Amino acid sequence: MRALILYIEDNFENRLLVRRILEAEGYRVVEAEDGPRGLELARSMHPDLILVDLHLPDIDGYELVRRFKQMPHLQGIPIVALTADVIRGTRERALATGCDGYIPKPIDVDALPEQIAAFLKNREAPHGR
Repeated sequence: MRALILYIEDNFENRLLVRRILEAEGYRVVEAEDGPRGLELARSMHPDLILVDLHLPDIDGYELVRRFKQMPHLQGIPIVALTADVIRGTRERALATGCDGYIPKPIDVDALPEQIAAFLKNREAPHGR
């Protein structure tokens, strides 16, 4: 079965670009436009990977990651920050918060599928769907 990716991003153009890239590679993508919707979806689904922007309205990406890490059904699911925040220390803060990876924007359309495949390959435990 194709991998299911939850992508939480408030910018429509970014969501469109990432969805097109990943769906062209055979992934299923479910999108959330803000933190509360991302939490709602994360509670009700079993994604194979979560992509999260760090700067979201209402609940930022750092807080989302902390909450995802407390959800038993998400244990072992890679969470990757996908963000335009490339100032010094952001990557380290994202990883310290619990992200398994960090992909800077602007998105490299050629590299993104390989990056996603690598995170999925390194998953701790498949969910047997």
